[in-house]
Amino acid sequence: MKSRFITFEGIDGAGKSSQIAAVVALIESRGIHVVQTREPGGTPLGEKLRELLLHEPMHLETEAMLMFAARREHLAALIEPSLAAGKWVVSDRFTDATYAYQVGGRGLDEARFAALEQWVHPHLQPDLTLIFDLDPAVAARRLAGTGVAPDRFEREKTDFFERVRSAYLRRAAADPQRVRVIDAIQTPDEIRLQVEAVVGEACFR
Repeated sequence: MKSRFITFEGIDGAGKSSQIAAVVALIESRGIHVVQTREPGGTPLGEKLRELLLHEPMHLETEAMLMFAARREHLAALIEPSLAAGKWVVSDRFTDATYAYQVGGRGLDEARFAALEQWVHPHLQPDLTLIFDLDPAVAARRLAGTGVAPDRFEREKTDFFERVRSAYLRRAAADPQRVRVIDAIQTPDEIRLQVEAVVGEACFR
């Protein structure tokens, strides 16, 4: 079976991260070696850039270029070698997040985003992307209950996350074969069953 690249997306608080472990376990149950990673991050350099991106104020274009710089390193050092070795890769966020947060949320010019995407990974897209869709007001209540100090993205207002959500849904509509939208208002068990069904249909055929 060929290697697969699966990404998880959604606004902060949508609950995607809690479903990643279940998908990794599902893949491993098939005897497949899977690499779990995240963006920004995934490499020693990427993790350093993550700290800057999540906590240091910066110009929008600086933010976008740092996101893609971390991604280029991630691809070169981890994602591409893992896929070439026949491993599966599951990532908490990838380029769809940059489109949603920097283009949708912050207003980055789409042409500049497209140029960076074409430069950094012109021939590689995830085999499957799951977008966990949730009303930002509900997501905010979930985040407030975690007791974890928010990063600078999580501190944004509801209207920011409305724009991010809309951008995710535009991205999904533009590529329905790759991107599947998961209704994240369901219970964790209901979501897990839906996610496992989608992954099974898309990746294990």
